[in-house]
Amino acid sequence: MVMTKPATRPANPRFSSGPCAKPPVWNLDALRDAPLGRSHRASVGKAKLAEAIELTRDILGIPADYRIGIVPASDTGAFEMAMWSLLGERPAEMVAWESFGAGWVTDVVKQLKIEATTHVAAYGEIVDMAALNYDHDICFTWNGTTSGVRVPTGDVIPGDRAGLTLCDATSAAFAQALPWEKLDVTTFSWQKVMGGEAAHGMLVLSPRAVERLENYTPAWPLPKIFRLTKGGKLIEGIFRGETINTPSMLAVEDYLVALKWGRSIGGLDALIHRADANARAIWNFCAEHDWIDNLAVDKATRSNTSVCLKFTDDRITDGAVFAKAVAKRLEAEGVALDIGAYRDAPAGLRIWCGATVETSDIEAMLPWLAWAFETEIAAL
Repeated sequence: MVMTKPATRPANPRFSSGPCAKPPVWNLDALRDAPLGRSHRASVGKAKLAEAIELTRDILGIPADYRIGIVPASDTGAFEMAMWSLLGERPAEMVAWESFGAGWVTDVVKQLKIEATTHVAAYGEIVDMAALNYDHDICFTWNGTTSGVRVPTGDVIPGDRAGLTLCDATSAAFAQALPWEKLDVTTFSWQKVMGGEAAHGMLVLSPRAVERLENYTPAWPLPKIFRLTKGGKLIEGIFRGETINTPSMLAVEDYLVALKWGRSIGGLDALIHRADANARAIWNFCAEHDWIDNLAVDKATRSNTSVCLKFTDDRITDGAVFAKAVAKRLEAEGVALDIGAYRDAPAGLRIWCGATVETSDIEAMLPWLAWAFETEIAAL
């Protein structure tokens, strides 16, 4: 017998993994101070961009001697910029355990044609980071957005490494503690944990990365949108808010609203706590139901933001069809939007648990997930 529909619905059913839910205090009126129709090079525009950089530094605890730049094309643009500008001086170690990491492998091996060793793990698993050669440049994702697997700690990254570490941290920043002393290049976007708007990326460079930029010239031509140096010196203006291309000042204002909210609730510790609470609610749900489980094999590597789930019931003969039916049913009820697994990932669900999501909404959604499962099983 199928259970009856739950009585309580999430106040906000948005559990998309990007763009993600807005901060709980967000409303359109919060953007009224955006300098629309003004040049981003005017004093008001430059001040807003500089404020976004410094609030990012403050909340994430980024060292004072690290440069932070706002760059085009979201996290993808930021990571592409880093690879094309910095790689090639020495061999690379390409690390992938989900689709975006696999994309960086393709860029380096097939486009840049750099001497590289590739390390790949299946969805739900992770590469042994201790086995890498850190005299080479390392490219990896901290949190696999499409696999729900994250690096548990940066302890295995040596402090005396000769190579650079390039870290795609787009679904980790603001929800997981990043060891900045172990990361030479870090990229992320506004649209993930802070619920900002798309199309803008953040590029964080250590002094070692800046040194590489100023002393190494890649063998390939760089388009203007990737150029971080001029005359062998870092273009410092990029890291003061003088962006390479025209940013959306509306999106900048939206990011500032999110950053100020994050600071107001207690900063990074509070943001991590919120994401942890959201993910823990789902992990507990999985522990109580034998038909669903975390895609991450090792508990230590489970993501607290992009929580990926798989159905384990033996009655399910086509996992992809079943998972899509469950997600569609939940969307039709208006209780969970955009929670299907990523197109390249194993069949299942992906529920965003970043800091802008309320734990009460996760808790209200989970009984609906049980109802949808039982309804679809009964229909088999």
